[in-house]
Amino acid sequence: MSQALLPRPTALLWDWDNTLVDAWAGVQAGMNAALRGFGLPEWSLEEVRARARLSLKDAFPAIFGAEWERARTLFYAEVRARHLEVLKLMPGTMEALDAARAWPLAVVSNKQGGILRAEAAHLGWSGRFGALVGAGDATADKPAADPVLLALQKLGIAPGPGVWFVGDTGVDMQAARAAGCSAVLLGDAAHDGGAASLAPDAAFADGHALAACLDGLAKTPPPA
Repeated sequence: MSQALLPRPTALLWDWDNTLVDAWAGVQAGMNAALRGFGLPEWSLEEVRARARLSLKDAFPAIFGAEWERARTLFYAEVRARHLEVLKLMPGTMEALDAARAWPLAVVSNKQGGILRAEAAHLGWSGRFGALVGAGDATADKPAADPVLLALQKLGIAPGPGVWFVGDTGVDMQAARAAGCSAVLLGDAAHDGGAASLAPDAAFADGHALAACLDGLAKTPPPA
């Protein structure tokens, strides 16, 4: 899909997990701790990748029922114990972030806000972003527009097609559209039905491809 369909960016918003970082090992450890606590079968890494899209408060009641808050406690205890040690970068992440320095940047994630900000601080990235919005920070989580609009408010940027929301799932694409922004897919979305089913406004194979596009835009003066 051609990035020519996109307007020149005014800001870039990023999903976190499987977009900028690979934190699946920590998520899997937390999920399986919760499942064990309820006597349920554990999930493989592939199952976690396929199922972990919504925020915990939106996903856990359907899995754990009325006691979902106990599952939440088990999940977060395990994640907080392990998430920093297993955090990795996705291919091309640093290249893409460096290429994006010309624009205001923010993160909008369905990862709990405190954990998101701890991971960004661990990577030395807190200063790269004008906002780090996680689950629970806005009145609703993705796919609602609320966290996208909150991030843009913090940036002082109006929503619109010039705001690129870069993510890896349909939830990200839905949140972008709900906020009136451009939905930009990173990767092939094989874990979420494939790129064609998500119908993004543009798609890039990985961070390297996105960086090449942003480098070109940064070197090209905006139209008068």
